[in-house]
Amino acid sequence: MKMYLKKIIYVFIVLLTMQLNAQEHSTDISKDTTSIGQLFLKDGKNAALGVKHSFLRPLSWNKKDFTTLGAVVAGSLALATVDDETSDYFVRQKPPKLFQEVGTRFGSPQVYFIANAGLYGYGLFTKNEKLRKTSVLIISSSFTSGVIQSLGKTVFGRARPNSGLKSNEFRLWSNEAELHSFPSGHTVLSVTMAHSIAKQFNNTWSKVGVYTLGAIAPISRLFVGAHWLTDVVLGTALSIAVVDSVDKFLFNSNEYKYDNVKKKNIAWNISFTGNQIGIVGTF
Repeated sequence: MKMYLKKIIYVFIVLLTMQLNAQEHSTDISKDTTSIGQLFLKDGKNAALGVKHSFLRPLSWNKKDFTTLGAVVAGSLALATVDDETSDYFVRQKPPKLFQEVGTRFGSPQVYFIANAGLYGYGLFTKNEKLRKTSVLIISSSFTSGVIQSLGKTVFGRARPNSGLKSNEFRLWSNEAELHSFPSGHTVLSVTMAHSIAKQFNNTWSKVGVYTLGAIAPISRLFVGAHWLTDVVLGTALSIAVVDSVDKFLFNSNEYKYDNVKKKNIAWNISFTGNQIGIVGTF
């Protein structure tokens, strides 16, 4: 099973690099004449600046940003009232074993590192700017969201569904793994990578395919009782917000060339309808 999953990961990386490489050539972008070492230093600098920007971004929030934050918090509190019921429902289901295995591994730090290292390595040695930019976006975003989710797990100390405790059990500053439910780390890594990659495609169906793969890990964590629904939803919201912030920073920095993909990004919004709450993507 493990060898089979490794093959899936390798095939995914190859197909992704081929697709992004094709888009790079289709836009007729000239080859970079700088050395690989200079490109590496440039990307490292931009990644560090992206992290700095994303952490400092709340200091310059406007009214719209605070309104969005308030909506997310209010919606999450409303959704939390049914966390126990939704968890019971997911745990009762019996998804295919392969689905669970793929979900667990696709959202793990090891697979994230392998996938992004392969993506960036290929982009660096072929001097493919689109691949390098994508990796810089992933690295900056995942570092920021990863630090936030790691601190959140310890600070809030929320009990996991499979711990036998209720969703409203919080033990602040806990070091116990069964009390590290909020937010979902698998969700943060998986959605961060998926959202970063999907931004690079012009084709809507390519975006849908990438987001579908990115959703496997978060959903699989619900089935095994590792996280509550709000852990996954807020992990998703955090990832999207950070990726969008870093992407905007890189775009404004003019360090990388952006084509018409910028005009075709999916706009994500929190939606409230009656007794429902959801994250809606507008093409």
